Amino acid sequence: MEREKSSGFEELIVWQEARKFRQTIDLLVKSFPADERYRLADQLIRASRSISANIAEGYGRYHF
Repeated sequence: MEREKSSGFEELIVWQEARKFRQTIDLLVKSFPADERYRLADQLIRASRSISANIAEGYGRYHF
């Protein structure tokens, strides 16, 4: 049985949704008060970026 060749993790719906989520978080954080931008906002941004990075990393483990 031959596996279908995939073009990359960018085609995964879950990765695309994670990217949209990250963009939403980036917009939301801009509305935070200045003192929150450096604490809570930083954590939210890093966590939202981690989602798509983890998906890409996991994809790479099984497709390369």
